[in-house]
Amino acid sequence: MKKRITILTICLLLAFLLAFPKEALAAAREGLGLWLDTLLPTLLPFLILTGILLRTDGITRIVQPIAPFFKVLTGLSGEGAYAFVLGLLCGYPMGAKLTADLYHAGKISRQESEYLLTFCNNPSPAFLVTYVGQICLEGKVPVGFLVGILFLSDMTCMCFFRFFVFRKKSTPVLADLESTENRAAAQGGILDSVIMNSFETMAKLGGYILMFSIISACVSHFWFLPPGGKYIFFGIIEVTTGVHGLLFSGFPFRLRVLLALCMSAFGGLCIVAQTKSVLGKDLSLRPYASAKCLNTAITAVLTLLFL
Repeated sequence: MKKRITILTICLLLAFLLAFPKEALAAAREGLGLWLDTLLPTLLPFLILTGILLRTDGITRIVQPIAPFFKVLTGLSGEGAYAFVLGLLCGYPMGAKLTADLYHAGKISRQESEYLLTFCNNPSPAFLVTYVGQICLEGKVPVGFLVGILFLSDMTCMCFFRFFVFRKKSTPVLADLESTENRAAAQGGILDSVIMNSFETMAKLGGYILMFSIISACVSHFWFLPPGGKYIFFGIIEVTTGVHGLLFSGFPFRLRVLLALCMSAFGGLCIVAQTKSVLGKDLSLRPYASAKCLNTAITAVLTLLFL
């Protein structure tokens, strides 16, 4: 059934590309523009620099002073705290990428990796302040409200998984230290290996953004249900398209704020696909996916309480 749905979806997209090339081209340009103008210059430098730190064991030295604080606050090791902080600052999917890299380098266990995935992958403050707050909500909502609601929701989600799901300790099972990437680093030099790995990751993310942009355009063209549902559906598919669509939805402003925060907390199926891509086959997507659903529900409740 899964294969049939996949084949049917691909055939529909191919038919859309052939029948409506102008709309498909516009959607592809918009997706690639987002990748080239925003994602590439924002994430690529961090991927390269953190990759170098990881290969040279510099992360361990950097996090030593803050490790005890984060151990008490979140139950994370120093390396896990590093992934959490950078994921919080850099936005999707940096937290998941760093978590996967640390696991594959043998720095954190599988249990810590899966626990970390439940709260380390979030929208960046820059995205919330500029895109969501200033553009999509027209600067009418205080910055502290947007950032505070999502941070409080994330910490609430973290507490749930820490004390109710991952409370039992298990023997760490570390990844194979002699991974393909490490062997490539030994042969071709650390910097070359890190740069190639970073560009490979960015190329994957660009492909997912391109495909989901075309899917959004296809859905928009054939949408036949009430128009308000289209904008909610866009937010489920891809967060930037969904949040921007709220400007034209005609929804009451309070509802727009609620939906914008919920869409930002969930991230959309495009972010889920990107996260799965950076995790690889060794780490399960289930903790992340279930945490995102819970995080969205908590965000909705907190927004309604404080709005």
